[in-house]
Amino acid sequence: MANAELALMAHLMRRAGFGATRDELETCVEQGYEATVEQLLHPELAPVLDEDLLRRYHVDQNSLMLIESSQAYWLYRIINTQRPLEEKMALFWHSLFATAYGKLNHAKAVVNQTNTFRRCGLGDFRNLLLELSRDPAMIFWLDNKDNHKDAPNENYGRELLELFSMGIGNYTEDDVKACARAFTGWTIANADYMSVRASRDSIWPHGRLDWQFQYLPEDHDDTDKTFLGHTGPFNGEDVIDIICRQPATAWFVASRLYGFFVSDTPNEASIQYLADRFVETDGDIRQVMRALFLSDFFRGDEARLAKVKSPTEIVAGTARLAGSHQFPDWTIVNLAMDVSFMGQEILNPPTVEGWHTGREWIDTGNLVERVNASSLEMGNLGQPGVQAALRRVRAAGDALAPEQLVDACLEAVGQFEVAQATRESLVSHAAKDGVLEFGERGSADCAESRIAELLQLIVATREYQLA
Repeated sequence: MANAELALMAHLMRRAGFGATRDELETCVEQGYEATVEQLLHPELAPVLDEDLLRRYHVDQNSLMLIESSQAYWLYRIINTQRPLEEKMALFWHSLFATAYGKLNHAKAVVNQTNTFRRCGLGDFRNLLLELSRDPAMIFWLDNKDNHKDAPNENYGRELLELFSMGIGNYTEDDVKACARAFTGWTIANADYMSVRASRDSIWPHGRLDWQFQYLPEDHDDTDKTFLGHTGPFNGEDVIDIICRQPATAWFVASRLYGFFVSDTPNEASIQYLADRFVETDGDIRQVMRALFLSDFFRGDEARLAKVKSPTEIVAGTARLAGSHQFPDWTIVNLAMDVSFMGQEILNPPTVEGWHTGREWIDTGNLVERVNASSLEMGNLGQPGVQAALRRVRAAGDALAPEQLVDACLEAVGQFEVAQATRESLVSHAAKDGVLEFGERGSADCAESRIAELLQLIVATREYQLA
């Protein structure tokens, strides 16, 4: 099996998921690139996560009252899912439609929003915007609960146009006002915060009530509105229909998908290609993603290792590689905290703009956290993924020279692309202890320790920090 094929598949699985083990990569190569893309694009055909097991062993992840438990719950899903693109799309939409626990003080409401992203994230964009507009967490986050026909609140209408669908320069202030009026009466039940007209929200003794979407027709402004050149007694659904027909929306969505899945550096021709697919398919995200994954600009060498892994990607990807946290236990909370320490507090983005990504994921402190957390996972010889890597290296021969040892370790963890300087540094380190022998003259424990040490160094390399 050619390393070039494996390297391409590793690239796909880093971008469309959170990485893959060597065994998983070989399975994908055997079925072919296009078949693997189709499998990723249809997560509904893969088994669902056994949440009953999770809830049995994690009472706090059953109630999802606490932000730490909710973050751990999502991380557990990412590590153990057989639907990697579903979770990756949920993370993409969460980053774009950034909604934060810090204001809501209701962790489960944000978790429920991520469930919407799983359910609708590969569907048509119009339906996703409609579900988002009805989402209780979003309604609270952007104050649409305070948007009344006699006192419009423009917060959600403005961000819907600016950050969620079209971008600055493609609408006017009058459009913002009309958009806000169209969403009057869209509110939430089971809460009494700040003039929400519903029952009392109690946090004791068993946690908050689940918020529900509520439409109050008596609080909706049903008079004529002029929005993006169209006039009528528009409601929220009408506004979303108009938004989704705008060329600016196709470009906006295409550019965000390109930036998340392909490159931090925009390419107008590639973005236009995706925008055209968006228009041709009436905003079908699944078909846009198919075009993206099959494109030359995604599959080409210039796209490889061109993005910095987010904290979620590096922590979850390393756990998947090491085979850790396959069974619910309390330590998954510590892993979720590692993500936060690296600068990405999932379910609690810093602003409505989400996180600043790319090179901004890396600074002196964050890099130390990334290296330490990854090395800790891969240095645990008891983890099944580490044991699988050890067996692969062992199968490379009874005696391995430093160069052979490094190459065997890189291939065992699916890191097929490293700079020559990186490889030379790894070889230099391996050469300090000479040839690795497994036979009578070599100690098995010593050999395993040397391999584990090299695996730790590999996950500390520059290349491993990149997707």
